[in-house]
Amino acid sequence: MSTSPDAKLVFVSHSGEDTWVARQIAKEITLCGAKPFLDEADVDIGAELEEDILTFLEKADELIVLFTPWALERPYVWTEIGAAWIRRIPIIVVLRGLTIKKFQAQPNVPVFLKKRDIIHLNDIDQYFEQLRATVEKSGNG
Repeated sequence: MSTSPDAKLVFVSHSGEDTWVARQIAKEITLCGAKPFLDEADVDIGAELEEDILTFLEKADELIVLFTPWALERPYVWTEIGAAWIRRIPIIVVLRGLTIKKFQAQPNVPVFLKKRDIIHLNDIDQYFEQLRATVEKSGNG
């Protein structure tokens, strides 16, 4: 399924250790009719990574962040969340290798993330169903 030029834009935030899982999420986002941004797929070799990330984040309609134990320590993940929060776009928190209780107990996790609906990777189909419905409703799929 190809996405239209005005498709819903979804930024996929993740740590380098989670690239394969992030790729699978990006594929599913595409199948829903939206356009994902995945740094390793959407930034050309030799390009200015930070600039490309900022450019897409400025246009993104929402951010999905894959939180794993190692993603908690990655500055880029936190920077991308901060940019999405400032823009007031939806932030979807997906956990892998963490329980909700453990995630919410992390001292460096801001309250605005702890208070969100948080889903486990095994339940991510719920998000894809919502995304697909949103894209179909908007006629951009």
